[in-house]
Amino acid sequence: MSGQVTALICGVSGQDGAYLARLLLDKGYRVVGTSRDATTSSFANLERLGIADRIETASMVLTDFRSVLQTLSRFEPDEIYNLAGQSSVGLSFQQPVETLDSIAGGTINLLEAVRFTGRPMKLYNAGSSECFGDTGGKAANEDTAFRPRSPYATAKATAHWAVANYREAYGLHACTGILFNHESPLRPARFVTRKIVNGACRIARDGGGVLQLGNLSVSRDWGWAPEYVEAMWRMLQTEAPTDYVIATGKSHTLQAFCDAAFAELGLDAAAHVEMDEGLKRPSDIAFGQGDARRAARDLGWTAGYQMKDIVKAMVESEKALHD
Repeated sequence: MSGQVTALICGVSGQDGAYLARLLLDKGYRVVGTSRDATTSSFANLERLGIADRIETASMVLTDFRSVLQTLSRFEPDEIYNLAGQSSVGLSFQQPVETLDSIAGGTINLLEAVRFTGRPMKLYNAGSSECFGDTGGKAANEDTAFRPRSPYATAKATAHWAVANYREAYGLHACTGILFNHESPLRPARFVTRKIVNGACRIARDGGGVLQLGNLSVSRDWGWAPEYVEAMWRMLQTEAPTDYVIATGKSHTLQAFCDAAFAELGLDAAAHVEMDEGLKRPSDIAFGQGDARRAARDLGWTAGYQMKDIVKAMVESEKALHD
């Protein structure tokens, strides 16, 4: 199609990558998705959304500058969405070097490759609310200081400031979305929200059982991933690249999320959930909540789904997998 916009999604096989790919295809984009080895990678999420055959795939290693430069030169994307890198906070304590390399090093390689080509590519970088650390019970906005409390958060903070530096120093159209927690049925099973939903559904099917979890008192701002990828796209449509906090503006404890999941199945979480001290992280954030008023004002974006809506959708999807 003449004038068709090409988007390159780094990390297309993940939750956000798959939903973003679907959104962009619906908007008429040519979508190219990358993974470390596209010939052997599982694109199960793309298959699940029914879009795998509509996406071009390419092998690209973000920590290899030559690989990144070759990919940008080959596809000449108009928009780049950097969603790749080690994505688990818990795992980052076990793999701090890999986490820093894949997130911070990979982002810098992308920025440098965009600068090197000299083409007018727009770059979206996936930031994280984890960068804020503990905010003393206050909602975080774009002016809140970063106080990272994990190797993952440290890596995301490094990438965030690298994007800001390249934007200011070289005039790149590059921005970071500081997204708070966002969930969906495509969330990997190692994430606690999916673990809760899986566990509750298993206990309902089996007629009993126990689910072991870590700290249930932590509070998070949970949103709906398909809505959050819309915010990513909107950020790249602005004249002046700007970083935005993306969140629902409401925080709930993990206990409340757990209670809601079990209640969807007619169960009482208290009868089935046990706390396991071994599942607690070396350091954790007690409270997370975002203030996304700037995104509402500038981008016209607000969250529609709230925590209970998300739980309901995830439980229904999990049940359907076993029907």
